[in-house]
Amino acid sequence: MPSTTSEPAFVRRAGVLHAEHVPLPAIVAAVGTPAYVYCAGTIRDRLARLEAAFASVPHRIHFAMKANSNLAILRLLQELGAGVDIVSGGELFRAREAGFAGRDVVFSGVGKTVREIEQALDAQVLLINVESEAELVTIDAVAGRLGTVAPIAIRVNPEVTVDTPHAYIKTGEKGQKFGIPRDDVARLVSLVRELPHVELRGLGMHLGSQIGNADPMRDALPRLLAAIAAARAEGHAIAYMDVGGGLAVPYHAEEPEADIADYAGVVLAAARETGLTLLLEPGRFLVAEAGALVTEVLYRKHAAGKDFIVTDAGMNDLVRPALYQAYHRIEAVESAAGTIVADLVGPICESGDFFAKDRELPDVGAGALLAVQTAGAYGYTMSSNYNSRPRPAEVLVDGDRFAVITERERLEDLVRLERAHLQWRTA
Repeated sequence: MPSTTSEPAFVRRAGVLHAEHVPLPAIVAAVGTPAYVYCAGTIRDRLARLEAAFASVPHRIHFAMKANSNLAILRLLQELGAGVDIVSGGELFRAREAGFAGRDVVFSGVGKTVREIEQALDAQVLLINVESEAELVTIDAVAGRLGTVAPIAIRVNPEVTVDTPHAYIKTGEKGQKFGIPRDDVARLVSLVRELPHVELRGLGMHLGSQIGNADPMRDALPRLLAAIAAARAEGHAIAYMDVGGGLAVPYHAEEPEADIADYAGVVLAAARETGLTLLLEPGRFLVAEAGALVTEVLYRKHAAGKDFIVTDAGMNDLVRPALYQAYHRIEAVESAAGTIVADLVGPICESGDFFAKDRELPDVGAGALLAVQTAGAYGYTMSSNYNSRPRPAEVLVDGDRFAVITERERLEDLVRLERAHLQWRTA
């Protein structure tokens, strides 16, 4: 039966790690490894917590689907009443396939193509977030050619200091590629009045990822509110205030979650001051803790005074440790008797192919199963076929049942779009 529990997604029963009420070895027996396993109950719980926190003002939660764009995950969120925040035409296609209407979609991103703008206007998305003057002019031209008016929002870069675990996930500081520098916002707002095929409906911002408290929001909101007030003073019918996402989740067992109450208190005060509909765009907060990458140990190795545990999952399956030096908790699926300090590595021909280095890990041998935790966000969506490796299966658990939501790629899939026998053309 469907799960609405708020307990952790993965719990140990009689020494065996379960996804909700399904033992992970049973899932592996059915689908093999590596495999991503997600828990629907955790996704429901996280969304419900945000809905409750912001219930006192008009609001809409738009899932940042770059975190996890599986159709079944999207469908679950759509059925729960969420919208989506997208950053490509491909994500728009996925959103529509999952059942989202155009009004459920906010289109972000700094590099929208003309074709993607056409697709967004054809789908009648709620908002297109503008991130440069050139993009604004392009949207107006495309909308004019299609005989319509584009609903836009301006993404403000508030240029505040954001304390995040890695430089790559900061988006609201000065010098980033994202958003309009705050000193340029007034000029773009005025420019909108000269463009007949765009309508300014909102202003917003996104500060970055893994934000653990409301301090950056306290610094940034006054700058966003000032921009909103100036736009209204010019006669623009502003309806939406978008504060983005970025709420932190704990990757270390001892880390606290983001302080939702503090964050909500700051944002709610600003929303009430404006009277606008509040848009929030959480990604990782909704899905990260819901997922784990399950992998089988292939070998143990000792070299140059170090111990290595080699698994069948690699950096092509989960690139976050290599790309961001990210930490993920690692558990034995069946309780191990002891621990060992070792590197947990994959089979990829790269020195950067690791999940943990010099870490105290379960002392397991070949054939044992490991769960790489908090992998429900930016795992499968960032996976690749590097080293010509098929991507893993994805599984959704709901209470005491599970279903395959992405089949494991076959070797034939690796070359399905390639051509060895060429049909040459001339210009």
